[in-house]
Amino acid sequence: MDTLDGWFPYPNYRPYQREMLETAAACARDGGVVMIDAPTGSGKSSVVSALLSERDGRKVVVAVRTISQLNTFIRELELVRSKKPGLKVAYLIGKRMMCPLAGEGNIYRKCEGVKSFSMALMRERAQKGSLVPSKDPVIRQQIQKMDAEHPLLCPYFINSRIFLDTEKGPKIFPSTMLRTKSERVTTERVWPQDLLGMSGSVCPYEMMLHAAQKADVILLNYHHLFHDEIRDQLYASLGITPSEVCLILDEAHNCGEVMQGIQSVSLEETSLEQARRELRGLRRNMKGIDAVHHVLPRIDAFMEGLKISHETEDWFDPAIFERMVVKESLYPDISSIVDDLMHISEGIRESNMKAGDFRETAIENLTEFLFRITQSSSDPSFLTVYRREEDGIVLEVRNIDPARKMQEMAVMHHACVLISGTFSPVESYRKYYFEDLPVTICSLPNTFPRENRMLLCAGDITTAFSKRQDKHNLSLISQYITAFSRVKGNIAIYFPSYQMLELFSRDIRSGSADKRLFVESKDSGEARELLNEFLRLPRTGRSGLLLAVCGGKWSEGLDYRGELLNGAMVIGLPLAPFNRVRQMVIDYFRHKFGDEGEFISYTLPAMNRAQQAIGRVLRTPEDRGILVLGEKRFLERRIHDRLPAWMRGEMQACDIASFREAIARWR
Repeated sequence: MDTLDGWFPYPNYRPYQREMLETAAACARDGGVVMIDAPTGSGKSSVVSALLSERDGRKVVVAVRTISQLNTFIRELELVRSKKPGLKVAYLIGKRMMCPLAGEGNIYRKCEGVKSFSMALMRERAQKGSLVPSKDPVIRQQIQKMDAEHPLLCPYFINSRIFLDTEKGPKIFPSTMLRTKSERVTTERVWPQDLLGMSGSVCPYEMMLHAAQKADVILLNYHHLFHDEIRDQLYASLGITPSEVCLILDEAHNCGEVMQGIQSVSLEETSLEQARRELRGLRRNMKGIDAVHHVLPRIDAFMEGLKISHETEDWFDPAIFERMVVKESLYPDISSIVDDLMHISEGIRESNMKAGDFRETAIENLTEFLFRITQSSSDPSFLTVYRREEDGIVLEVRNIDPARKMQEMAVMHHACVLISGTFSPVESYRKYYFEDLPVTICSLPNTFPRENRMLLCAGDITTAFSKRQDKHNLSLISQYITAFSRVKGNIAIYFPSYQMLELFSRDIRSGSADKRLFVESKDSGEARELLNEFLRLPRTGRSGLLLAVCGGKWSEGLDYRGELLNGAMVIGLPLAPFNRVRQMVIDYFRHKFGDEGEFISYTLPAMNRAQQAIGRVLRTPEDRGILVLGEKRFLERRIHDRLPAWMRGEMQACDIASFREAIARWR
């Protein structure tokens, strides 16, 4: 009989770890939902061992947000495999990273298109007796003649299939090469960056998908799981139902934001213009084009009218939008427009795929947007919003409440375990995600040595809007930054916005001679290169000062172990910009949760961003560092009392004078 000890891959449990794992194991055995709030170093990744010990033949699915989190579980499962050699593991990280085909466009659509064309040709040749597609001369000739930038066939998929003669004619099966590689990948550790090399001439996604059918544990990215259509197709391919799955959601404080993003849709002015061009090109070949085409100038006019506003983001009335769009058209309402657009979209999609063009069309984007508009009129969890950007006005139907989808996902699976190091206060997250759904909560204390850290909170500075132009307040913030810059080694300062980062980085550039300065770039590629340079400094005997944004590219999902980061300061409480849209979100959650609604929808995300930022410093029990909250609001009871217990117990309030003294004493 399997036991937790039989699957746990380490010689000893960490403090409180067994309690956490037994809670997760009980969930796997009995079903239900568990939320685990456990600080860094608690051994959260071993929750996978707990679920394996009680899964009773079910698959364990782990959903992660980043490649670094995926690698954490790959390492953990390799250790488990040393104890349980028969354990099989597979992962699916998204076709964009796994597909070796060249060309532009929507990767999922491209895959669907080339597989469809490849299958049609393979079946045609199989009917003529050619049962090994990869060796068929006609297929090989077609591949050689194919435009690499607009592929119609996938040689990697073709190499992944063979046909066998049956009484009912040729039947398709995975090729011997695909089966061999799939078996190997489930029993060996293969890092994501090595996947293309290992797959060779077969499709990496097909290889992993075939491996996943026999795997005990499957690692997925959030999108595979949270997108209803993708999840349903995946589970169907694996031959399982959600009730046959024990689910782990890693870094689950991110689930709400990701779920909202998947349900939201935007319409840009450039996309609307592209839709107009697409419709003009279809007039001769498709009925109903003119009626839809006459609607687009009305949407243009609506967007043009919004340019009068000086707001960078605001709400727009969907009823007014509908009246303006339908006015003087042949349609009684937007739903009728959507019906015609869906028919047109399907025709464009089929035509483009035949031509090897797998990009999402602007008409499809417009169809999805208008469909969401019709939803928003009856569902208060969707808001209609416009944003002013460099390229013009962007309309958006934005989901603001992930609870319904989170509950659906949790209930459909046999067991659902959410883990995070910053689920604080976990009761607020429970309400936000699951409302009244029964949930078991497990919260662990911070067991890292207290003497290895110092937590300070400035009681005399703030980034509250009323004080952002106060010269004395701004001067004090600069003094705190200057004093903190004297901490030895690599350090980081996090700001609530790029605007505030740029404001203070000017002074820092002129006053920081001892450390090399790194400012977070809005460009992902440049930001990645700069971060790698920063992390290499300790090996050269030099140190750097990292200036970043809370919730940005450098503040979450990264491990700055050892000497990589000796201190972190968060300037301000990183609240989202306040405007009418934010007020509407707050009002929605107040109606739902009463007074706590404002905290859940506005303050809670800001607290999490701050905790994530300072949490970059202490990643192992041996790490040492200074943690600073540069914001007096963290001392107010409404926020202070909802911080993790270790932070409440250790936080030292200071002014600029005592802060300088504390920094000087720290060694």
